Amino acid sequence: MLPDIVTSIPGPKSRELARRLARVESRNVTFANDEWPVFWARASATSVWDVDGNRFLDLTSAFAVTGLGHTNNAVSAALQQQACLLMHAMGDVHPAGLKVELCEKLSAMTFQRWNRGTAKTILCNAGFEAVEAALKTAFLRTGRPKIITFEGAYHGLGYGTLMAGGIKRFREPFTRQLGDLAVSLPYPSTPHDLDKALASNEIGAILVEPILGRGGKVVPPPDFLPMLREKADASGAALIFDEIYTGLNRTGRLFACEHTGAVPDIICLGKALASGFPLSACVGKADIMDGWPASDGEALHTTTSMGNPLGCRMALAALGQHDDPNLAGKVETAGAAFREALESIDSPRRGNVRGLGLMLGLEILDDSGKPNGSLAGQLVVQGLKDGLILLADGPDGHVLALAPPFEISTGEIEFVRDWLAKQLSNG
Repeated sequence: MLPDIVTSIPGPKSRELARRLARVESRNVTFANDEWPVFWARASATSVWDVDGNRFLDLTSAFAVTGLGHTNNAVSAALQQQACLLMHAMGDVHPAGLKVELCEKLSAMTFQRWNRGTAKTILCNAGFEAVEAALKTAFLRTGRPKIITFEGAYHGLGYGTLMAGGIKRFREPFTRQLGDLAVSLPYPSTPHDLDKALASNEIGAILVEPILGRGGKVVPPPDFLPMLREKADASGAALIFDEIYTGLNRTGRLFACEHTGAVPDIICLGKALASGFPLSACVGKADIMDGWPASDGEALHTTTSMGNPLGCRMALAALGQHDDPNLAGKVETAGAAFREALESIDSPRRGNVRGLGLMLGLEILDDSGKPNGSLAGQLVVQGLKDGLILLADGPDGHVLALAPPFEISTGEIEFVRDWLAKQLSNG
């Protein structure tokens, strides 16, 4: 379905909600001005309707959460059915049975599928919590405190992940409260970079996004992840893949690491895991996860909502669809069509198309061929006025992020191409 605007953007109801929100929410959370934001009311498939009745084409999948489509039928039905039975349990004391089913399913879809044996899981809520659980696991397993991370990586905004994060703007306000345990390397790095960092024998974890997400949809060379696997094996460090964005068919493979065959020690999942419920998972090889001691009745890492039955039921419904091998092929085909459409735009302001599958980024350039974050930002705002929900990525803010629901149609792709071609010719 193509966008359908029936009133100005943002409309009067969105403007009023923005005024009300500004009075009661921390001012650092939701950005608002005369052109931004709209407030969502409902969504279906690739479309979102705001409180003023405008319909938008969502090219973000709501932060890559709704790859299966907004209000996916199977996931919605699972939520409704579970809500009538049990909405909360005692995750680390008296769990819901669904927690067992979900952990078994995650083991089957990851390390068992990779012929590495049974996996063990820590269920969490937000993506950053899964990364922090992975970092704790690596420390308990290795006894080494330091972490290799990569420039441009985004692992969330908790204190543990900020310590390991690669985007300076999020870390700098809190530097005095963060431990100095991260060794930040270029993305991608050379073997020499890794050898130098590992020489201290203090590195317990190598934390990496298989493809940079917020860092600008950067795909590393095919030998990068296998090289990290080799260096981790040689040093004894745990290799952690943050697939919170890239996982679950977003790149045209069930997991992005499968493009190269590299297998991590721990994989972090989130976003699309429950297709709309706040749920994440730290999934690791059993011998790595057994760095944790057996519970004596007090878990060292837990949350009140660990293994929430609503989220588990929704995740099982979502994973049942992700487990269909035809889905990866569908995403790969749609991604190739979208890439071809973007590359057909004839404008000097159209830079390279980055990414894989339906995790794409379009570089926006100035007339001299340099990154143009200002124009990319203008496109995001103009897109909203024209019915497109867009975001921009990268250290210069010049990469339009295109991560739509998997069922984006040929007509919708052509609409986006034509809109971009017109904007870039006028830019």
